[in-house]
Amino acid sequence: MQNSIDNDYSINTNQVRYSFNSSAEDYDAFSVLQRTVSDRLIEGFDEISVKPSFILDLGSGTGYATRKLKKLFKKSFVYQLDISDQMLKQSKRKPAWFKKNYLICADAMQIPLPDDSIDIVFSNLMLQWCHDIDVVFAEVNRVLKIGGVFIFSSFGPDTLKELRESWLSVDDNVHVNAFIDMHDIGDSVMRNGLDAPVLSVEHVVLTYDDCWQLMHELKKIGSHNINSGRRKTMTGKTRLQKMIHSYESFRQENKLPATYEVIYGHAWQTGKKANVKMQAGTQYVPLNDLKQNIKTHKPGKA
Repeated sequence: MQNSIDNDYSINTNQVRYSFNSSAEDYDAFSVLQRTVSDRLIEGFDEISVKPSFILDLGSGTGYATRKLKKLFKKSFVYQLDISDQMLKQSKRKPAWFKKNYLICADAMQIPLPDDSIDIVFSNLMLQWCHDIDVVFAEVNRVLKIGGVFIFSSFGPDTLKELRESWLSVDDNVHVNAFIDMHDIGDSVMRNGLDAPVLSVEHVVLTYDDCWQLMHELKKIGSHNINSGRRKTMTGKTRLQKMIHSYESFRQENKLPATYEVIYGHAWQTGKKANVKMQAGTQYVPLNDLKQNIKTHKPGKA
């Protein structure tokens, strides 16, 4: 039964690429939450004692974080990697006040960079689009230098819970993408050789005038339903109206909420073997403590 559920929520890489290629031109106008989460991740560098020569922005999209990282680490070479060539094309149209960056169209599960070549891997809200995070973390571990740091964010399973519950009143098909639990992310980080992970979570609630506004925004940022268990035919008007009616039960103060569970984390490459066992467990801390944890943790130490 579990395999059937997993298969329903499996992600097709080509569908991910197509989805983000289709939304590339509109992405910047609608990705307010994505930029906000990126800014919070980058704030963690205010206190970190690292002078990176090479940075990888993994799942860079149109390069918002890349530009911020380059501004923060002016002497660094920044690689910008994304599966969508159209996202990278949009990035190339941005003001080119920074030169030391390199655009790579590739899958995060097959990073075309040498072993031990990167000081910082930065990844904002990309992991949920990968069908095997173990492979991604193993690749991150491979390309990081000893003493290097992986800083990332992802959406957790409470993301779009109102939309998911509203569709459940219509049928049992998959209408909302699945998202990875924080504990599973922590396990995978340790399992693939990255050390001393610290993870935290917060819930962000965005509000909309109506359900159409939410669905329009999701389409414009490429958050289509790309799971294998999605309905293969077009959703009929009656079914859609039933879902919208169900969503209205969540309305508060004349607004419809959309919950996003945001997971923040960082981990280090300390040179340990990839078969590290979960002995002490993963440490979970409040979001406000994340910068302090980065500050006090010295690269190369457990």
